[in-house]
Amino acid sequence: MKPLQHESVIPLYHQLMERLKDSIEKGQWSPGDKIPSENQLMDQFGVSRNTAKKAIEELVQVGILYRIQGKGTFVAKPKLQQSLMGFYSFSKVLKEKGMNPKDIILKIEEVKPTAKIMEALQLSEEENVIEMKRLRCANNEPYILESSFIPKHVVSDMEQLKKVGEISLYDLFSQQFNIVVTKAKEAFEPVLIRGDESEYLQTEEGRPALLLERTAYDSNGLPVEFCISIVRGDRCRFYTELT
Repeated sequence: MKPLQHESVIPLYHQLMERLKDSIEKGQWSPGDKIPSENQLMDQFGVSRNTAKKAIEELVQVGILYRIQGKGTFVAKPKLQQSLMGFYSFSKVLKEKGMNPKDIILKIEEVKPTAKIMEALQLSEEENVIEMKRLRCANNEPYILESSFIPKHVVSDMEQLKKVGEISLYDLFSQQFNIVVTKAKEAFEPVLIRGDESEYLQTEEGRPALLLERTAYDSNGLPVEFCISIVRGDRCRFYTELT
């Protein structure tokens, strides 16, 4: 790796961070490889411990590196990248990328919707929803903790929802309930993973994540699902293209 420019206006920790990222992107280190320790980076680049530590922490925070207590710091797997340019299905995206999708259903039950869910699904106060909570995995690794809220009148047979995982939810809508999902609206905001979520997602509490809220609509423009997802920030990346 090139030496750092100690006279540059760019902070040394940022220069070191970019050197480490560059080595990973060029394939000098592969996922699972251990990177040099803070002491080794201090000696190699002539920086303080705080500088080496901050560079590593920045890369851990964004999911490029991960730490194992007592063992060191390692290169993380590449993030799953998803374009926001069009309608997408998580299961189909994984299959297209050669990954194996798996849904673990945590619960399916009839519940009274909150005011937010009622508004999103255009429901009256008398109408209930079916909540399906599931853990969405890729190659047996949890990526998303997701709760789907579906108007009760949409689901003629709640037992059919247990098939989700064998087929996608929207394919089930089409095959079992004669509902074709044609569009969706999504909103994102950054959050930190809470304690109960960390257990499901097999990551540390306080790690960055995305809170994703999606409202899906049928061919008549009626809302048929409101979904709340906690997406691991270290495993997923969303992007768009501006022209």
